[in-house]
Amino acid sequence: MTQSPVTTAVAYRDDVVRAFALATLVWGIVGMAVGVFIAAQLAWPQLNFDIPWLTYSRLRPLHTNAVIFAFGGCALFASSYYVVQRTCQVPLAFPRLAAFTFWGWQAVILAVAVTLPLGITQSKEYAEPEWWIDILIALVWIAYAVVFFGTLARRRIQHIYVANWFYAAFIITVAVLHVVNNIAIPVDWTKSYVVYAGAVDAVVQWWYGHNAVGFFLTAGFLGIMYYFVPKQAGRPVYSYRLSVVHFWALIAIYMWAGPHHLHYTALPDWAQTLGMIFSLILLAPSWGGMINGIMTLSGAWHKLRDDPILQIHDRLAVVLRHVHFRRADDVDQDRQRPVALHRLDDRPCPFRRARLGVLHHPRHALRPPAAPARPPGHVQHAPDRRALSGFPPSAWCCTSPRCGSPVSCRG
Repeated sequence: MTQSPVTTAVAYRDDVVRAFALATLVWGIVGMAVGVFIAAQLAWPQLNFDIPWLTYSRLRPLHTNAVIFAFGGCALFASSYYVVQRTCQVPLAFPRLAAFTFWGWQAVILAVAVTLPLGITQSKEYAEPEWWIDILIALVWIAYAVVFFGTLARRRIQHIYVANWFYAAFIITVAVLHVVNNIAIPVDWTKSYVVYAGAVDAVVQWWYGHNAVGFFLTAGFLGIMYYFVPKQAGRPVYSYRLSVVHFWALIAIYMWAGPHHLHYTALPDWAQTLGMIFSLILLAPSWGGMINGIMTLSGAWHKLRDDPILQIHDRLAVVLRHVHFRRADDVDQDRQRPVALHRLDDRPCPFRRARLGVLHHPRHALRPPAAPARPPGHVQHAPDRRALSGFPPSAWCCTSPRCGSPVSCRG
């Protein structure tokens, strides 16, 4: 089934996106500053100044919550609201509810920032806030789901881009984990008792601890990768089919690896072994996603020098710098195409690859001019990017007997 092009301009609602982006910067600085301070306390314990709420034991959970849920959470709110509008070609649904998610999430962060240094905590890793803060988190998260899935339901593009699948999995999974792990009996505003006990409490806690943080820092940020890396690189996703396989493999396997946090404990041996086996299996989707992200940069390595968004991938890109699985003439043609994430080709396969090169139906897309006929025996060489490497011409020479360069290496 083909789709007609979207020609009307869409007025995106980016106020809440900008608010979350600014909060990301603020809480990133705060959370990392607390981390530097408690790291210094490991060398100079006197930095707690004998003040209880400045001790390492109280500031360490504040640091982890600030970096993961304040800094990382605001980044995921901002990026998901930004991406879902553009990949669905509709403005954000329920703008007032979206504004509530911003102010509600900031209220959660401030409540945690006050209570944890005061020692008001459930003493559960990554789930320290007390019961009334947990309720506020649940309300904000439900509103977040309504806004995101409401926008998705109103989409003008039939296909749901893979980044939205990762965001959706992140939202649903974190909601389930948060509710199940934080079932507690309140005593007062500062104390509650979790309903689980013993080994059951441990396995539920690390089912949550492994997956809540994992889906925050893995699935959510993979949604960011699958939108912004191809967008900034001006390249199609290396393999859209691989991105779909990556998604389902990660979702199916990740949930089972939590017991690897409980080796050599009272947890039954079979559960510990299950967690370790699935942890090893997780190497496959982890490397599959990494290869898909890095190979999307194939043909756009020079942008790593100038684009700050892509520079974070620089170290990994060096590893696969010379690995190219696409022909040089395909690279040349793709470079001439404009970029749009939301259009697809018209092949019937449900796992079809996103074609980031057209803003309307592919059959009517402007194609690059046909290459001139090549004489018999002509060898097509990859574009010479040696001048972009930053090295002098004397360092360009290739000593491989298969080089076949028609020009002098020293010229």
